[in-house]
Amino acid sequence: MMAYLPQILFIIALGFSIWFFTRNVKRLRRNILLGKNTDKSDQRPKRLKKMLRVALGQSKMVTRPIAGFLHVLVYVGFVIINIEVLEIIIDGVLGTHRIFSFLGPVYDVLIGSFEILALLVLISVILFWTRRNISKIKRFWSKEMTSWPKNDANNILYFEVVLMVLFLTMNATDYQLQLNNAAHYNQAGTFPISQFLLPMFDGLSNATLIVIERSAWWLHILGIFFFLNYLYYSKHLHILLAFPNVYYSRLNPQGQFSHNETVANEVKMMMDPEADPYAAPEEGEEDMPEKFGASDATDLNWFQLLSAYTCTECGRCTSECPANQTGKKLSPRKIMMDTRDRLEEIGENINKNGEFKPDDKQLLDDYISREELWACTTCNACVEACPVGIDPLSIIMDMRQYLVMEESAAPVELNNAMTNIENNAAPWPYNQQDRLNWVQEN
Repeated sequence: MMAYLPQILFIIALGFSIWFFTRNVKRLRRNILLGKNTDKSDQRPKRLKKMLRVALGQSKMVTRPIAGFLHVLVYVGFVIINIEVLEIIIDGVLGTHRIFSFLGPVYDVLIGSFEILALLVLISVILFWTRRNISKIKRFWSKEMTSWPKNDANNILYFEVVLMVLFLTMNATDYQLQLNNAAHYNQAGTFPISQFLLPMFDGLSNATLIVIERSAWWLHILGIFFFLNYLYYSKHLHILLAFPNVYYSRLNPQGQFSHNETVANEVKMMMDPEADPYAAPEEGEEDMPEKFGASDATDLNWFQLLSAYTCTECGRCTSECPANQTGKKLSPRKIMMDTRDRLEEIGENINKNGEFKPDDKQLLDDYISREELWACTTCNACVEACPVGIDPLSIIMDMRQYLVMEESAAPVELNNAMTNIENNAAPWPYNQQDRLNWVQEN
């Protein structure tokens, strides 16, 4: 029984990790689907091409060369090194050691590649930490990047360092045991990086080396299990959500706002002299929506909520925002973070009560102020800057629509312009008969 104890413990750890991850994925899916329905099933080939170019190919990351290059190194390293995790899981379940070693020269190339990538990831992560905490790049130190957002970013960097060090330590001690002809440690793999760590273990007995190797092995895989389940609570959830978010992102020109069929029908009816404004909608016509625009997270559509969870908090959107650059309160990154925080609050309410119980809170005012919404110039700079296809402007515009159409709470200047358009068919306070007087003056 004792001989199988490591396998039993590993299977328990693996099973718990999968169960906890599945539970969080279900909660994530439920929260996203609290949003309104929107059809994103069109132009599938174009969407797939965009996903491969932007999400897989990292095409928008490299628009900022230094950060983009470092991110690509970490991204490639993360994807490829995790192939090694498959071997560790199989070894853990079956009680084997380096089960893929039968691949011979191919295995040697794989292990060697993993080690080189591990070193590059280490270097990249250290540079990322330096840029964030020593150079203090402005976009990482905005008002919203305090407390958890700041700590979360650093936690991930520390975690990646630990995982890479454990991986190289595991390989170094494994290699030393192979050189010592220790039992069960057959010659397998090449170790271009960890071989330089061998002097650290010089003179240690095989028993001690096995303890270090097994400890590093266990801590490495348990760390990966922990990291997988930490993602739900972290901005690094974009590792999983960037692909669907880019796939479902908008394909229309950035300056084209979404069409509101209800409003369009109302305008058509107003312009039709034979229309009866009190007539009930005919069969097949769209009924009046419960609410125009959005005042809370659940008034947004599911793609906007998906984007809120996908946000990497990189701050590229805010750093490009002209309103933010001129000292206005608006930060597009904060819009996405606030939306996610409010959605999480709603989700926890459902977890606790089985259904949502009114909590006298909403996204508008409690999270996002009206000053922020009206500071936006609708220039789409934030949308263009986002490396994963997030559209903060769509949330801003939906919340503005609520303020205008539900509360008549637009700024005075805008209300005056709309009143002039209604009365004079132009935003200026001139009688229609006088609109061409300027021509006569010339």
